[in-house]
Amino acid sequence: MTESHTLAADALTLAYGDRTIVDGLDLVVPPGRITAIVGANGCGKSTLLRALARIVTPKSGQVLLDGTSLRELPTKEIARTLGLLPQSPTAPEGIAVSDLVGRGRHPHQKFLARWSEGDYESVARALASTRTTELADRPVDELSGGQRQRVWIAMALAQETDVLMLDEPTTYLDVAHQIEVLDLLADLNQERGTTIVMVLHDMNLAARYADHVFAMREGRIVASGPPAEVMTSELIRTVFDLDCTVIPDPVSGAPLVLPRGRHHARDAELEQVGAFDAR
Repeated sequence: MTESHTLAADALTLAYGDRTIVDGLDLVVPPGRITAIVGANGCGKSTLLRALARIVTPKSGQVLLDGTSLRELPTKEIARTLGLLPQSPTAPEGIAVSDLVGRGRHPHQKFLARWSEGDYESVARALASTRTTELADRPVDELSGGQRQRVWIAMALAQETDVLMLDEPTTYLDVAHQIEVLDLLADLNQERGTTIVMVLHDMNLAARYADHVFAMREGRIVASGPPAEVMTSELIRTVFDLDCTVIPDPVSGAPLVLPRGRHHARDAELEQVGAFDAR
């Protein structure tokens, strides 16, 4: 099992130049759980995640790891504890899959030290978990978008951090691989106790896989808690400006968001007056 860590934001304000992205935000990430950050495009989700990993420097406030500001901690110590898979990462030209995944081991290695048996085992496990072992010798830039995404996730897994943050980990993946990756993260959480924090656009996947949800709008947390408590039709309207119906997911029992489109509303009206043909 991994060590349990507390990651928190205290009065956190993040900005790019004069434009404030996140404003005075407070949160505590539940340790040992899966947390999803949801919200409309441009609400600050990715910027928040990058700040939690010390990639973005706060304009004011701070991010705390076990009560200590990230500003006060050595970079390598943070890299051994916090892992981040950003949106659309880029690999060096011509690098092989195994070499890219192996870069996840750098925080655990001493300067100029040779690879240990444990390093090789960690990379092999990460490749096997993401079903990319057969790609190990291929250049990353020759892979499809879905294959590349799985390789990047393998690199994050090889880092073997106690807290793993992922920005849209299902990007470029078809539905089957989306479920496969999220099942993998759920296994990692259950078997190792890894704290998972991920930005997701798909509200229904967030509701099914997350233990805790932070819902954001315009740089602020507008709701926080278990999906069953947070994901209501009122919240979806507030966060996404979307009318919807929320019902229990017949597979998981989690909230299932059913958007109401204009055309579907019209179909319902026609059906009520007998003008809608049965399909």
